[in-house]
Amino acid sequence: MTVVETPSARVTGERGSDFSKLSRRITQAGLLQKRPGYYTARIGLVTGLFAGSWALFAAVGDSWWQMPVAVLLAVAFAQVTLLAHDLAHGQIFRSRRTARIAGLVAGNLAIGLSYGWWMDKHTRHHANPNHEDHDPDVSPDALVWSENQARSARGVARFIGRWQAFLFFPLITLEALNLKVASFRALRRESLKGRKAEGLLLTTHLLTYVGAVFLVLSPGKALVFLAVHLGCYGVYLGCTFAPNHKGMPVLTAEDELDYLRKQVLTSRNVRGGRVVNTALGGLNYQIEHHLFPSMPTANLRKAQPIVREYCESLGVDYTECGLFESWAQAMRHLHEAGRPLREVKT
Repeated sequence: MTVVETPSARVTGERGSDFSKLSRRITQAGLLQKRPGYYTARIGLVTGLFAGSWALFAAVGDSWWQMPVAVLLAVAFAQVTLLAHDLAHGQIFRSRRTARIAGLVAGNLAIGLSYGWWMDKHTRHHANPNHEDHDPDVSPDALVWSENQARSARGVARFIGRWQAFLFFPLITLEALNLKVASFRALRRESLKGRKAEGLLLTTHLLTYVGAVFLVLSPGKALVFLAVHLGCYGVYLGCTFAPNHKGMPVLTAEDELDYLRKQVLTSRNVRGGRVVNTALGGLNYQIEHHLFPSMPTANLRKAQPIVREYCESLGVDYTECGLFESWAQAMRHLHEAGRPLREVKT
């Protein structure tokens, strides 16, 4: 399944035309055209970082100095993940087959995440961002994202939800491990396309990754290395994706919004220069990305003033803030969402 940018079929009244007008402006500006030069350079740099991190790991050998290498390797894994994200959206290649092959190499083989499973999950997120019933990213598995979810929470979510804002950063140290486990679990689904290929590549990654660590390091150092690497990788992913929607309105079945408003009102942009843009893989332009998922990352910055001005002309709130403020808003939202659980008398 390819992540699409077709507006939702469910629109309200005449507002469905608002996105069409914006889309014409973006198309006329040439911002949906592919950027082969940009992605050639980016893929080269990320590949170099990834290969260089492993080369440094081999050179350092059995030493506690491997811990900084584990952090560097976490950054490399995260950057490959961001590239796989762009592949899933069709931003890099015109051919879906080429994009899928590249996605399997980058996702399954290089970093151990199921490309097909993640694509399906992310497609559902884009179709209904921050929707209690339809967005898998706000399902109450371990955290609750709204007071409604808190009131009906059971099990782990009910236990953690009371103080989830304080537990968020410790919990996301487990996110990379959680994604890897979920990737293997997804292999049991008959609906997953190319399960055998995905399973073979995931297994190859796992054996190579764990085998290399234990081959070079003593058992004690190897376990610490894995903990540092996976923990930092999880934190990086959490800090990349959390600012995008957490703390923004959570939609329910009662909310009837057209495509433009559904995407803009549930998304948040993060201000910052080249460092933030590089670190977040362009996802700091979340509003533009959600409106035009197939737009190459390099063009999101150029689309921003067009989208912002257009939203202002319609009176649609366009949310943008700094990186640390975005995390703060997300934490405040999590704390407020868990309030019903704190009020329950035990």
